[in-house]
Amino acid sequence: MDSGLTLCTASTFGQLWRLESLQYEKKQMWQREMDCLLCIGDHIIDLIPSLQTFPDGSKLEIMTRRPRSDIFINLPALRKLDNILLEILDSFINTEFWYVDQGIVVPDADGLGSVRKPLQRHQEKWWLPEPHVPTGGLQQDTRKQLTHKRECANQILKAAMAINSVALAEMEVPESYFENGKDCLGDVIYHYITSEQFSAECLLDCLNISSELVALEVANCVETSIYIWRKRVHSRPNLLDPNRSASKAMWDMFKDLITDGCKRDLLADRAESLLHCLKHRFPGLTQTTLDITKIQHNQVES
Repeated sequence: MDSGLTLCTASTFGQLWRLESLQYEKKQMWQREMDCLLCIGDHIIDLIPSLQTFPDGSKLEIMTRRPRSDIFINLPALRKLDNILLEILDSFINTEFWYVDQGIVVPDADGLGSVRKPLQRHQEKWWLPEPHVPTGGLQQDTRKQLTHKRECANQILKAAMAINSVALAEMEVPESYFENGKDCLGDVIYHYITSEQFSAECLLDCLNISSELVALEVANCVETSIYIWRKRVHSRPNLLDPNRSASKAMWDMFKDLITDGCKRDLLADRAESLLHCLKHRFPGLTQTTLDITKIQHNQVES
């Protein structure tokens, strides 16, 4: 299902680089493919015990089918968001603005043709068309409509990301994902996180992250360390040392366990605040290694 949805999304929206209505054929293909792929969710069920009463008054416990709760809640919500997004695209008809491919000859005000140079922000993505507006700019009503549609699209994105985050959080973390927390973080980040004075914002400023690729690498390291520290906090203590008395060994082990657990909890909390600040600075960050690993293993906690 995941591969099918990814391929269908790429073929339908992969080259949609303009604010315009989706072609009728692609829209029909998208809706047909979604209906075909998502119908599998009707057969993903939970069996729950229930009592069946017979005409003579006797009762018998049987297992009844019920849609799995996460699918029952999330799929209709995602379908609704999908329909709203398609409606937003369908509304871009007879717009005041238009697009010109970069490097195309366009007429100037004096009627002469000139080659349009790409904007500075488009030089890295030269294949994107360049938007154009009339000489006097867009009308006030058009500005308001565009602002409203942008806000709606942002809310759709936030809602979809929230649903995705909840689904990923319910997935079990594979054992193969864990490594040594200090080695994952690196000496610099580990030194700052374990220091007495810690500030996530100051640490990010010191790291001087220059691109989203670097930010993703840092996010992977920090996220790995969070789960390692959380896992060790809840891990079982070591066995008693046979060379010490039982009471003293138990008391020493208890003190060490409390001290070590509090320290790891503190480090995990600091790492979580660092990850939160990092995602706030880079809101368009792609999926981390943990998310990809969870999706590949696709094991949901019961």
